Amino acid sequence: MAGPVRSIEELDLSTGDGPQDAGLSAGHASGPMAAGTPLPPSNGLPGGAGSRSDGKAPKARKGRRRRRRGPVFARTAEASAASAAQEPDSFVAPIASSPSRRAAHHADVAGPFYGALDLGTNNCRLLVAVPREHGFRVVDAFSRIVRLGEGIGANGRLGEAAMARAIEALKVCRDKLAERNVVRTRMIATEACRAAENGEVFIARVQEETGLALEIVSQENEARLAVAGCASLVDTSASGVILFDIGGGSSELVWIDLARARGGRRRRMADRIRSWMSLPVGVVNLSERHGGRHLTPQQFGAMVDEVAAMVATFPEGAALDAAVAAGGVHMLGTSGTVTTLAGIHLKLPRYDRRRVDGTWLTGTRVADLVADVSTMGYEARVANPCIGRERADLVLAGCAVLEAIRRRWPCERLRVADRGLREGLLVELMAADGVWRSGRRSTDKAHG
Repeated sequence: MAGPVRSIEELDLSTGDGPQDAGLSAGHASGPMAAGTPLPPSNGLPGGAGSRSDGKAPKARKGRRRRRRGPVFARTAEASAASAAQEPDSFVAPIASSPSRRAAHHADVAGPFYGALDLGTNNCRLLVAVPREHGFRVVDAFSRIVRLGEGIGANGRLGEAAMARAIEALKVCRDKLAERNVVRTRMIATEACRAAENGEVFIARVQEETGLALEIVSQENEARLAVAGCASLVDTSASGVILFDIGGGSSELVWIDLARARGGRRRRMADRIRSWMSLPVGVVNLSERHGGRHLTPQQFGAMVDEVAAMVATFPEGAALDAAVAAGGVHMLGTSGTVTTLAGIHLKLPRYDRRRVDGTWLTGTRVADLVADVSTMGYEARVANPCIGRERADLVLAGCAVLEAIRRRWPCERLRVADRGLREGLLVELMAADGVWRSGRRSTDKAHG
């Protein structure tokens, strides 16, 4: 959808890992940081804690030399342990699998309000929420396709038109945050800004033109945030989970090993990450290389082969192969690709997050859906209510990434998540403030 999306829904964190594992003291900024990195500002709004005292945008680093990017892998266990000793104890409190959406007026909900913004290669997304007794309530949302990463594969830089589209969407986000008087925000940029030579220059321009202070997160932090946002959709009776997030410019793969946690102390889901990798391919750059509107079966196969070669280098791949072969591992997908396939599976006349989020698909059904979409003509994709014109040229690339993952690990079950980085950001912010650990009762409970 090109326009804003508004929703009010209640997300319950009372099941699963739970906020009592937060381990964060109130007042600290939340979120995953690289070892030794200072904590980010608690608010990136104009004049807030995220602004420089002199009112100027932060200086951008000089342009970096382009180099061919390959997959990014998990660090060794020793390096991860050393980093964990220096990082905040975050990634807690999963979100319940059946959130309910409730109608309410703007004035019906009292704060404090928290904001989470994710500027990706393809989309700009915002959530505003208030804490509840066992979770949080989303009171406003915004999503717009901006295609910030358009053309990066060809010249390594963010284009002027793409940056202008993103800034216009970010101005809408700024106004929404100001309207709600949001007290705590975390705003991140992902692969497009990581990969582009002028990514940091663009971030400085965003602060100058909108007042919003975005941070460029690493691939590892992005993967862990996805786990934090989707944790309660994990079937904890399984031996493991392959979580994947197919983005616009990169795709994250995470192996959550539940078998090692059996009989031990209760651990947060992100602490159960055994291995991960970030593939430098997503729906935007993959479709730019291979085409997106009109693809022959051979072209689609070439996309699958390209991604499959990257997936083949997954760390501890042989061990994960054995776990999948034993039948105890399921997939968990958080991306527009899998939510689109779920909408088609459900034969929705229009996309409905409430129906899609948490849906289970069998491996056979996923294979059939990928086959159907990959042979669908461009106009047929445009006409499909769960695809539409703005995704019709990207969905084939997403299906190719999914097919490459399934080719390596043919799991019998896949769960669909219409949630991810923004929900993970909100969980961390609220856990950092101790809103659940303190036993606080929601101020707007009477309106729920």
